[in-house]
Amino acid sequence: MTLVGLDDTDSREHGMCTTYVAARVADAVEAAGGSVDRRHLVRLNPAIEFKTRGNAALCLETDLDPARAFGLATAEVDRLAEVDDPQTDPGVVVADATAETVPDAVAAFARRAVRKRIDSNEAIDLLDRLGYHHDGGRGRIGALAAVGAGRAVDDWTYERIAYRELDRCGTPRTVDRESAFAAAEAAYPDAWDTVDREAGELVCVPSAPGPILYGIRGDDPETVGKVAAAIESEPVESAVTYRTNQGTDAHLRPGTVGTVREGRAYRLDGVVDDAPETRTGGHVHLTIRDGDETLPCVAFEPTKRFRDRVRHLRTGDRVTVCGEVGTGTLKLEKFALREQVTTERVVPTCPDCERSMESAGRNQGYRCRDCGTTAPGRVNRTLDRELDPGWYEAPPCARRHIAKPLVRGGFDAPTHPER
Repeated sequence: MTLVGLDDTDSREHGMCTTYVAARVADAVEAAGGSVDRRHLVRLNPAIEFKTRGNAALCLETDLDPARAFGLATAEVDRLAEVDDPQTDPGVVVADATAETVPDAVAAFARRAVRKRIDSNEAIDLLDRLGYHHDGGRGRIGALAAVGAGRAVDDWTYERIAYRELDRCGTPRTVDRESAFAAAEAAYPDAWDTVDREAGELVCVPSAPGPILYGIRGDDPETVGKVAAAIESEPVESAVTYRTNQGTDAHLRPGTVGTVREGRAYRLDGVVDDAPETRTGGHVHLTIRDGDETLPCVAFEPTKRFRDRVRHLRTGDRVTVCGEVGTGTLKLEKFALREQVTTERVVPTCPDCERSMESAGRNQGYRCRDCGTTAPGRVNRTLDRELDPGWYEAPPCARRHIAKPLVRGGFDAPTHPER
């Protein structure tokens, strides 16, 4: 068997999509007499600056001879990749292996590529040592990671991607909202992030000028296929189901506030130190503390209603926060409220006139100027909290491809899923 890895063929400005290039490579393999047994779509470290939105790499498993598959793959990449964009640097890797028999070094490389930055030279050294066919530039990092994904990924989900006719790229997509919302409702929660019900958005329909018409994500291939089949739209040129690590939180690593590093994503425990504050642009900022170490966190404006959940946190709340660290700040994707502050210390109220007392002087407590009543110090007041303990997440319209929706389960506290 042969594994064909591809990455970095698309452009933020000009479009294209590596999943589409992989689909065309699969067509070429089949036209040459080979079969394509499995297709893997692997989301890599979302903190990489060269990425397009989803940072996807692809791998095809075929019975075609490695040399023949390599020739077909490089020809399709040369034909379709948006190399006019200086940020696009495609890579092709072909291995004589199956998804389960790649060496330990390749599986380890794939795991690291989801959570770390890897230099191109490291990928090339490993490729040469293994004798794999390879061609291109920086994209060889992701291509090699995709080749190793079969052994590296423990939690698999699926995506059914429908492609539009290529000459329509750059024009508005035509997808019937009513059919998409109905199909999403019927399949939920086995299919997720198809729509954002509260925002009224078709999350499955991208805005980038590429060939994807829509993509349906879910827990099994049958469900995503049924949802896709129920959506009415402009003509579908072709459709492919990929096995993927989307919706798994594979990018998150455990860590501590004092040991985080740039360009990685973490799951951290701490206490809210600086209360949430809405700043310019609508972004909500707060700081968490763990011992003597502190870390700024932010919920960006595009996360919309998630910011309201963050705003309801209070100083002293014990939390778990998840997200990527960049420029010294954790960019919030989800959080768990573990233990909430239930009281606050306030100036006492006069029991007779119900006005706030005033300080009676240093270390002399409080007194009411009008009634003469006194109190020895501040008192506890019960807080009316608007946030229950448990997990909260960014809504579907703002969720990263690799982030795990709460509805998928497996979390260590009650969940409050966004739909």
